[in-house]
Amino acid sequence: MSGRFPKLSTAQYENLLRLPSGRVRCVIDTDTRNEIDDQFALAWALLSQDTLQIEGIYAAPYSFLRRLDELRAADRARQNPAAATDEERALLPKYQNQLQRLDAAGTDINDLAQIDPQSLIMVKPGRGMELSYREILLCCEKMGMNCADKVFRGADRYLQSLDAPVESAATAHLIAQARTASPESPLYVLAVGAPTNVASALLLAPELIERIVVVWTAGYPTTVMDLEQPSFNMEQDIFASQLLFDSGVPLVYIPGFHVGAQLSLSLPEMETWVRGKGAIGDYLHWLYMHNPHYPWQGLSGHFARSWIIWDLVNIAWLLEPGWLPSHITDAPWLSADCRWLRHGAPRHPIREALDINRDAIFQDFFGKLAGMTLDKSGGG
Repeated sequence: MSGRFPKLSTAQYENLLRLPSGRVRCVIDTDTRNEIDDQFALAWALLSQDTLQIEGIYAAPYSFLRRLDELRAADRARQNPAAATDEERALLPKYQNQLQRLDAAGTDINDLAQIDPQSLIMVKPGRGMELSYREILLCCEKMGMNCADKVFRGADRYLQSLDAPVESAATAHLIAQARTASPESPLYVLAVGAPTNVASALLLAPELIERIVVVWTAGYPTTVMDLEQPSFNMEQDIFASQLLFDSGVPLVYIPGFHVGAQLSLSLPEMETWVRGKGAIGDYLHWLYMHNPHYPWQGLSGHFARSWIIWDLVNIAWLLEPGWLPSHITDAPWLSADCRWLRHGAPRHPIREALDINRDAIFQDFFGKLAGMTLDKSGGG
């Protein structure tokens, strides 16, 4: 990576990684149709434009094919241990509970008595991007906002080589917006999915690292050594994920475990504070009830269950950094098998979140949903 990107000074990192304040410029890079948390994050961001100057919204690719292949391999090992390979048997502990839930799935899930892992179907990354693009537009429509001129298709595949960035309307827009930013007023790139769009923009225009701050959420804290990370954002797009830590781009890293994992919502909360709060509130409630991950995970019913709304974390940090206490640390190495490594001299600094104020975040989100309902009705 040496020589590919400008080398920032300590003073430049201190300036770019300072806590944001006032109204800030940002773009949102999101795999919105992947599950349901991106829609919540997008709605909250659009309700917070007194603080966020949203310059663009980018559709990111996603696909569960990698995990589906592993699930099927684990199922083969379970069904026929004698014929299974060592690699298939090694996957069984990782997917044992999910396979048991799929076995036990009742008629609440797609009217199937049991779901066969071998029959499950997942979209390819390019299709995931296109579905996300449409979902972004749908969310904006539910909010009564015409955002078509700010929504851009991203990569139709993951980054496969540092010498082959994936060009798209999203990367072109990101580069153009970043070039109008400055070190004193950077462009914040809120990345809540596979980071190929962001990584490709950096490869196409390396000088952007002097003008942007990437805010990305993924796996475990960087202090958790030698443990493979169960991070969808990271594992599906490893080259782009590594680039975020190797390029030297100013980075705010928000661990999903166990920072974002605290953002769980239950059905009673959804029914009380989300449903009925405008068309977007009703849509978010519908998504909660029809989460596409329920069949995949073998889940049915909502008794004593909650769901994590992970991707609110990026929006939360930019709205009020105090909701996610953070510190400056040096960037780790990210291995090809999704493990944090530290060797050699300390690298460039990054900012990393340590904790989260779950209640403050949802109070703000619910309050803004209720406020939009009042605005639409002429009240307040």
